[in-house]
Order: sequence, then C-alpha cells, then structure tokens
Amino acid sequence: MQLYNLMLHDIAHANEYIFLETYKFANDVMGVRFRDALTKKARAGVKIKILIDSWGRGPVSESFFTELIGLGGEVKFFEKIKINTDIFTRGHRRDHRKILVIDNHISYIGSANITGYNLNWRELCLRMEGDLARSFRKVFLENFDAFNQYFVINKSTYTRTIRSEDFEIIRDVPSIQFQRLRKRYTQLIRQAARSVVIETPYFLPGFVLRKAMIEASKRGVNIKVIMPKHSDVGMVDILRNKYLGILHNAGINLMFYMPHNLHAKLLMIDDEIFSISSANFDFRSFRYLYEIALIGQEPSVVQQLNEHIGETLRNSQELDYLEWKRRPLIQKIFEWILLPFRHFF
Repeated sequence: MQLYNLMLHDIAHANEYIFLETYKFANDVMGVRFRDALTKKARAGVKIKILIDSWGRGPVSESFFTELIGLGGEVKFFEKIKINTDIFTRGHRRDHRKILVIDNHISYIGSANITGYNLNWRELCLRMEGDLARSFRKVFLENFDAFNQYFVINKSTYTRTIRSEDFEIIRDVPSIQFQRLRKRYTQLIRQAARSVVIETPYFLPGFVLRKAMIEASKRGVNIKVIMPKHSDVGMVDILRNKYLGILHNAGINLMFYMPHNLHAKLLMIDDEIFSISSANFDFRSFRYLYEIALIGQEPSVVQQLNEHIGETLRNSQELDYLEWKRRPLIQKIFEWILLPFRHFF
C-alpha cells in the first residue's frame, strides 16, 4: 500500500504530463483510485497517456476511462488477442512492462501492476528523480507510438538500449534468437566474482542461464535465488521443482519466501551492479514478453536494494533437499508432463 500511496502522491503533484505503462490495470479499489486520480489531473490540464496490455487488463476497457478520454487523456490497449493457429506463440507476446513517468522529474520502474489483489505481495519498484525521468519519458513515448492494438510498428527503434548517466535501460521484445535481457543477465552472472542474488516470482531458468549459474558457483561465487514458497501460478511451482536438485547440488542457495507471494524481479551482482526489471527469471519473460530493465551501479540504490534483500531473506527458508527428494511420485510425473509447455507459464 505504501508504494501505491507514494505513486498517487506524485500523480497528485504532476504539472505537465503523466505517462503510465502497465501489464495489469484492474477494475477494483486500487484501479479506481488510480483512474480517478488521473482523471482529476486531466481535468486540471495535465497530459495523460496510458498503455495497458490487452491480456492483462482483465475486465477493464475504454468505457472504464470514459471521463478521462473525454478530457483528452489517451488510453491504448496493446495487441488484442486473436484466436488463430499462432495463439500459443503470438498470443503470449504481451506488454509486461511497468513504467510510470511524471513530468521531467519522477519515474518508476519495477514489478507492481495497478491492482488491489496484490497488496500483500512483496513487490520491488524504484522511484527515481532527475535525468532518468527524461530517459523513461523517451522510452514510454517510443513504446506508445510503436504500439497499435493489433501489431507493433517500427520494432527496430523500439528495441534500442538507452544509456543515461551510468545506467542502461534495456528494452526486450519477443525473440527466440536475440533475447537481449537473458543474454545480458548471462553476461553479468559470468562476470560475477563474489556474489549473485536473484529475486523472482517464477524461477524457470533456461539451459544457458543454469549453466552460467553452475559455473559461477563452481568458481566460488555465492549464488542465492529467492522465490516464493507458493506463487500465484501453481503450475510454475510444480515445474520449477525439476530444476532445484541439480542447482542445489552445484552449491546454489535456493531460498523460499514464506509470508505470501514474492513478486519482485531483481538481479544483484557482487553488491555492485543491479538490475530492476519487469522480467521474471523464466522462459516466458525472456522469449515472449515485451520487458524492460534498468541496470546500474549507483551506490545509494545498491544500499537500498541490499536492505530490501536482507528483509526478504529474513522471511525466507532454505530448500529442504531431503524433502525435495521425497516429493510424491505424482508431482514428479506432473513435472515431466508440464516440461514441454515451460515456455508458456
């Protein structure tokens, strides 16, 4: 709730524009609060642009924003889902990013959607002031202009990495071949000298990432992966078990966040380099989703993230390897059944 209250406070003080890109915008208490706050600012002459994924939007449609649109606000829904022979690939190419940009001064990036059902989840968003807001303004406007409700226009422009001060903003797009974010993460893990920390709600690393993690552990890098004990996608929790044994035996520390769902998406390398993103550490994010990540080394951000990691770990338990080995046969069977569909969860 504190995160959303801070966002709403910043929205209330906007003078020029508010740009919001999100995967989910729900018709619930939180969604209504944000819509009403944005409508109020539109009434005051502030420029409003909103980009929402058509899959993630749930029951929300243009009618939900009727007053806002009537006041000049612009609302786009990314790629309506079409039933065709490509539904299992094309239909999964969703806009999964979460960005909020306010004037030339404030920007947010992270894991939180505009919904009320996740208020007790552990999220991670970074609020930034200064020049980065102008960079995220550029990112948003390119995204907004590139997206049509049926297709993406000018993908080459849309995928450029943007550098601002000591930060890089990576925009990833659906691709079996390129997968920019996965390749950057693999590079960072291979460069790690002391430690790697991964926070993710869904942990289904592909072969290349698993290999990079195992090799790093063998050369003495302390690797911790923190995931929820029970996420909101039960099939992912079943499937991920298939990967836990080999990673545990390679010396990788696998931790389960216990209180509720851990929805943060964080990579920390050597307590020096961080990535805060919209991307989960899984096949689907890296292969099929439009994602965004902020990678940097700012010491003040690293300090805050280390405090965040420390709090997460205090509420986490390490994998019980013997319990994992004794998991029921039926669960192992389901792991094999689900394995061919690992790219779609």
